[in-house]
Amino acid sequence: MNASGILYDVLIFLVAAVVIVPVFKRARMSPVLGYLAAGMLVGPHGLALIRQSESAQTLAEFGVVFLLFMVGLEFSVGRLRSLGRYVFGLGALQVSITACLFGSAAFLLGLPAEAALIIGGGLALSSTAFVLQLLIERGERATSFGNISFAILLFQDLAIVPLLMLVTVLATGESSFAMSMGFALLKAVAALVVVMGLGRLILRPVYRIIAETRSAELFVATTLLVVLGTGWAMSLVGISMVLGAFLSGLILSETEYRHQVETDIRPFRGIFLGLFFMTVGMSIDLNFIFGDWFRVLALVVGLIAIKGLVTTILCRGFGLRLGEAVRVGLLLSQGGEFGFILFLTANSLGLLSIETTQILLAGVTLTMVATPVLAYIGARFSAYQNRRDNAAVAGSDQIDEGLHDHILIAGFGRVGQTVAKILAAGGISYVALDLEAGRISACRTKGMPVFYGNASHIEILRAAGAGQARGAVVTIDQPATADRIVAALRVSFPELPVFARARDLPHGRRLEAEGATQAVPETLEASLQLGAITMTSLGTSSDEVLGIIEDLREDDYNALRDIISHPPSFSQGSRPAK
Repeated sequence: MNASGILYDVLIFLVAAVVIVPVFKRARMSPVLGYLAAGMLVGPHGLALIRQSESAQTLAEFGVVFLLFMVGLEFSVGRLRSLGRYVFGLGALQVSITACLFGSAAFLLGLPAEAALIIGGGLALSSTAFVLQLLIERGERATSFGNISFAILLFQDLAIVPLLMLVTVLATGESSFAMSMGFALLKAVAALVVVMGLGRLILRPVYRIIAETRSAELFVATTLLVVLGTGWAMSLVGISMVLGAFLSGLILSETEYRHQVETDIRPFRGIFLGLFFMTVGMSIDLNFIFGDWFRVLALVVGLIAIKGLVTTILCRGFGLRLGEAVRVGLLLSQGGEFGFILFLTANSLGLLSIETTQILLAGVTLTMVATPVLAYIGARFSAYQNRRDNAAVAGSDQIDEGLHDHILIAGFGRVGQTVAKILAAGGISYVALDLEAGRISACRTKGMPVFYGNASHIEILRAAGAGQARGAVVTIDQPATADRIVAALRVSFPELPVFARARDLPHGRRLEAEGATQAVPETLEASLQLGAITMTSLGTSSDEVLGIIEDLREDDYNALRDIISHPPSFSQGSRPAK
């Protein structure tokens, strides 16, 4: 395809997205559905503005690559430690049981064993993009059922890697399936060891050097190089790019640069993932679906009922209350984007017929459409159940992910580190953000929870757990930056107490106007401490000195305001009165 043809396709995609996706947003529907609708409209089965676009398909694959990279970033050791029981217990059982049920049903309906395996695995997966967005929009990501839903989704996202390998092995037609799958898994494990080993040795020093340049563009370019470079290296040895992307995310999840990387890569993931959903929409033939509506409807009802029931029963087995178990079951009862990937890949390799693929794509899409309604029903049932049992409000019980009831410190210089030591001495946990790579490295070697990130970005604050924090302390010594951080915290987390370091009294007033709970002017405090030391050295009792200092601090330094606002001036040669 020539350059003008590629540009034409890109323009059509952008126009369709800009026109259609906002309509779905205004209707309080997921943008995922908007992208699917846009693809159906402009694709070969709609207005046929785009027939087939290899360039679009290639770009769409990057959406999946970036999505797996983000999953790797979420898959940190700390999160595994807190959610491991639900990830590898509840999540593994949910995927295994539902895959066996759907695969057996497909086989009994007369489909080949290979197709039944793929269908079972694909329908067992839910939509990470859809569900997480729904939880975040409703402020339910940190609730008990939200965390458990995330744990199940996390295992499902990991399951796509062996499932894609399974499709590849089945497509080769090897006589010994077990041997071929074993060899593929062996290659994947070897790649895992090599990439993890090299990554741990190389990535942190590289990012430290890049961070020291303070160049945002270079930082983003480094992240793109890591993601795409690792994926390319995996593809050279016959392993999926998505596994490479996941591994690179997994390595970076254990570094202090995780939050900044996550914020930088999110726009790329959003754009390419939107393009992926549009290409899926282009593959859906509405005329075919309307002609075979009964089987599509049967798939939708069966998928929601079986998957929701299995997940609910398993959640009850893991100790969830009935209301929460039903909420999780209904929330995860839809098909997902990885099912799209699996079915389209199997179709391109000849393992699924076009007819079967169309039915599967349509069924998964319609279950996504039904998800907000199902989530609403689950919430209503949970509220009713809690009232009936005189239980606490649903979701108040939270799983500890290491970021709960902590203090968020923005800026980890001398002031920030002093605050951290005081908090630690009092048994209060904290998480700190800073932009000095050398300082972060030195502090992390001492076991301090310090991360690289720009605290004026709301995504960074949210990733550092501002929504679950007990308070925030802003110690940045740059007034304009401190103002932005305080304003961002107040807008997005209105109930969070914010304590800020101010340069002087006017700056403190400005910070409080921006929303700081209290601002402490460093020049005044230094003056008060210096005066107190002087008085104590001259023999004044400590109690009297403390009383004087507290009187001066009272009413926000009101007694000192006139001196600060109108300092005395002396003409040349004159002396102040004694």
